[in-house]
Amino acid sequence: MTYLMGIDVGTTSARVLIIDEQGNVIGSGVTEYPLDTPRPNWAEQDPHDWWAGTVASIREAMAEAGISGEAIEGVGLSGQMHGSVFLDAKDEVVRPAILWCDQRTAKQCETITETVGEKELVAETCNPVLTGFTAPKIIWLREEEPENFERVRKVLLPKDYVRLRLTGEYATEVSDASGTSLLNVPERRWSELILQRLELSPELLPEVYESPEVTGAITAEAAQETGLAEGTLVVGGAGDQAAGGVGNGIVQTGVVSSTTGTSGVVFAHLDAPVMDEGLRTHTFCHAAPGKWHVMGVMLSAGGSLRWVRDTLCAEERAAAEEMGRDPYELMTEEAARAPVGSEGLVFLPYLSGERTPYPNPNARGVFFGLSLRHQKAHIIRAVMEGVAYGLRDSLSIIEEMGVQVEQVRASGGGARSELWRQIQTDVTGRPHSLINVDEGPAYGVALLAAVGAGIYDSVEDACSATIRVVETADVNEEHRALYDRYYALYQGLYARLESSFDELAALVLG
Repeated sequence: MTYLMGIDVGTTSARVLIIDEQGNVIGSGVTEYPLDTPRPNWAEQDPHDWWAGTVASIREAMAEAGISGEAIEGVGLSGQMHGSVFLDAKDEVVRPAILWCDQRTAKQCETITETVGEKELVAETCNPVLTGFTAPKIIWLREEEPENFERVRKVLLPKDYVRLRLTGEYATEVSDASGTSLLNVPERRWSELILQRLELSPELLPEVYESPEVTGAITAEAAQETGLAEGTLVVGGAGDQAAGGVGNGIVQTGVVSSTTGTSGVVFAHLDAPVMDEGLRTHTFCHAAPGKWHVMGVMLSAGGSLRWVRDTLCAEERAAAEEMGRDPYELMTEEAARAPVGSEGLVFLPYLSGERTPYPNPNARGVFFGLSLRHQKAHIIRAVMEGVAYGLRDSLSIIEEMGVQVEQVRASGGGARSELWRQIQTDVTGRPHSLINVDEGPAYGVALLAAVGAGIYDSVEDACSATIRVVETADVNEEHRALYDRYYALYQGLYARLESSFDELAALVLG
């Protein structure tokens, strides 16, 4: 039997999955690591933690599967997008990596837009430059830490740093590179125009591949550390969203995914690069060669519910530990006791700023309508509903672009909650389906490794052979009608508060 491995270098943990040729999961491993916020709006991690977490998770997954490294035919890599790993001439990390949720680069985004030209920038990248993206982080380093910038010889994305440690190769692939503001997305290559105008050397960047292409092989040193076999092929892989798209089977027109992880993403397949006129969504290269995808991204989806868990739900956490249950299960049971609309409590889920539909790093979370009547159950449910309103924003924009939405597939941690899945169904007015696997990006890149190894002829074939719908939540029309009214209120709140968000940022940041 032949096996494939998927590695996902996430924001909170490194996750490794092993599947067989039929797509059955036979082993997994997860290792958590810290995230640092040294200043307001900053988010950083030590890339060495990613590597240590990956090594531990690989060994855990192989032990659970009961196989040796020689049984692994290929490895795929996924990871949090946009992060900047700065390496010197000896491949040593120059400073902590700056992450996707870091918001320090608003000034650099303006500089890049002015220097390149907005029309030229959008024509090349299909997107505006945003604070989370990679290019403004590079410019920030050049402007704010010039002594560190002078040492930099390569800039890698998170998963590609792990690739370097596995294979010794500098490489990336088109889906992850799409989020750097340095890739010509329609032509699927680095943008010579942007690099020239920003005065950045092409030598800073790795070679860019298609996602199922082989980018290198496991070295003897990596084999000794991980237990994988020397010479095992490693494919390009994908950024976490494109990898999740493959893992959800979003490789054909009309099938859309709605993922509620730390962030919230509505993801749709494209046969050609199409952009939202208002640039509220992202158009990137897909992990399927010659295809693209559009996605709306909200920064704090599951992250908002995690904030509630960590800040307000000590009782639920303690009780869950005693009962051997997940605290989210107890929180969901509590939220189910609150009515639709949370009795007038509306939550704006902008705890980390926002992207879609408001690319505003200064946006902040808001509870609107709070009264003496509201209890913890209302707060938990209001957070679930606020995230669903945000996902509806993205789904509506994608439909406005003329993209067909025939089926919505729910995924991520939020999809495991029957209540939250039903709330999303009723808020959007679209039935949400579950598929037979819910393993996220690691599963998607394991399928990409299967294509790279020649087990399947294409990404589409791999998805067709392994993924199927198993359950669908239908719309409750009575709830939908009420949510339509709350959604209209939700949409109006941002416009009323936008200037106040900026004023608050000025007070906090000085």
